[in-house]
Amino acid sequence: MKPFLSVYGHVTVDQIMKVRKFPVTGTTEDVLTATTTLGGTGTNIAVTAARLGCPTALCALVGNDFPGAYEKEIRDSGLILDDFRHVDGYDTSKAVVVNDAALDQKVLFYQGPQGFATEIGIMLDRMASQSKYVHFCTGQPSFYLSVMERIPESSISIDPAQETHRIWNSENFPKALAMADALFCNKIEGDSLRKYIGEYDIFDADVGLVVCTYGAEGSMARIGEEKIKIPTVKAEKVVDVTGAGDSYRAGYYTSLYHGYEIPESLVIASAVASFTVEKTGALTNTPTWEAALERAEPYFTEIS
Repeated sequence: MKPFLSVYGHVTVDQIMKVRKFPVTGTTEDVLTATTTLGGTGTNIAVTAARLGCPTALCALVGNDFPGAYEKEIRDSGLILDDFRHVDGYDTSKAVVVNDAALDQKVLFYQGPQGFATEIGIMLDRMASQSKYVHFCTGQPSFYLSVMERIPESSISIDPAQETHRIWNSENFPKALAMADALFCNKIEGDSLRKYIGEYDIFDADVGLVVCTYGAEGSMARIGEEKIKIPTVKAEKVVDVTGAGDSYRAGYYTSLYHGYEIPESLVIASAVASFTVEKTGALTNTPTWEAALERAEPYFTEIS
């Protein structure tokens, strides 16, 4: 199957914990709940998009320790896995995610092979070269730049996510942006990214589409010269915000696949994210396409 979307990002084993409050140095806090799930930006975006019905390829590296049950979950989503590879010498990426009572979040992260893809030397560009859209999220910047150079016909989105502040900088980010058609970030990430390109406002980035999310306050998009506000689609309850931004991106691309314009696609993206936060884990409450659309439709008139 030819993919509509190819996604680059980490495939991770997530351990998600909840505490009353974060411990100060030298003290201990009890963990109230602990859940181990499949996660990672690449997985979350790609699996959610595939479950929603968008033909999607996951372009990622994992270690030979990757749990068989999680690989089955990935395959069962319907993902195209021609560029999903096991490699020697690295354990699979791992994340320890801790939420306090206010749902503020702290994360410890082990890169695994996706963080060293240039050194491993597997290009993973066959599916992307056939895709209409290619989304680059967390992973090694030098590797992603080399892939971008090989897929000039695809529409490229750059989305450094939590690695914005660590491994992206004023040297590599402008190079990626010059090859991109769209930029995704949240407010905190945008404040760092704008400095890398010498701009006062991230919406001044030189790409056709900039999308910035603001959590419960919704999101903003600059489409060409027009800036619009995307409303927050309300969840029935908020349990865990892990992966909400990833599912937002998956909802956006799936909506484009189904023929929606960008503003409506971003509202549907918000609706998909609203389901994600209702349960613990990024992939435990993926809606059907019909359910996401039903929840989104009343908000189409609130685009401003």
